[in-house]
Amino acid sequence: MAARKPRLYFSFRSPYSWLAVERLTRALGRPHEVLEFIPYWDPDARTEAALTARGGAFHYVQMSKPKHLYLLQDAKRLARRLDVPMRWPIDVDPWWELPHLGFLAAREHGAGEAFYREVIAARWQRGEDVCTPEVLTGVAERAGVDPAVVLGAVDDEAVRAAGVDCLMRAYEEDIFGIPYLRLGPHRFWGVDRVDDFLAAY
Repeated sequence: MAARKPRLYFSFRSPYSWLAVERLTRALGRPHEVLEFIPYWDPDARTEAALTARGGAFHYVQMSKPKHLYLLQDAKRLARRLDVPMRWPIDVDPWWELPHLGFLAAREHGAGEAFYREVIAARWQRGEDVCTPEVLTGVAERAGVDPAVVLGAVDDEAVRAAGVDCLMRAYEEDIFGIPYLRLGPHRFWGVDRVDDFLAAY
């Protein structure tokens, strides 16, 4: 039996998730080829209801304003250390299903890695709102996937079910924050644990 791939729970919302993947890319080359990327996001009412119906829940607890302000400063500091450009996006009533289910749909069409890369560039380098159809249309085009596939993911029952599967796995594996790496029984939470993961990999 083939060994199970290490798993990375990621979120387009989190700057730490982005910076962790940046570090993994520098160490591993193309982490999408050697890690299983599993999206994790704040579910909308429809996804949450489906998750609850399966006996799951969302472990993440929303942060306070002081913590958010600290995160802003800290993420910028880490980005400078990695010498990557960063522009903090302004989220206005974000619908996180759009980019995360869009990623699952793009991956089904062989464009998951490219889609991931283009969402990151849009959100963290240009400061764009990746929860809007206009931005995701451009993201999909640059990733080489039909925008209709990406934007239609929220209404595709199979993609919705795949999204619930991702959040159910996160629930069963006690994922409470992002980024979160799993290597067999070993757990590594946060960008500051990437080196520990690489040492164990």
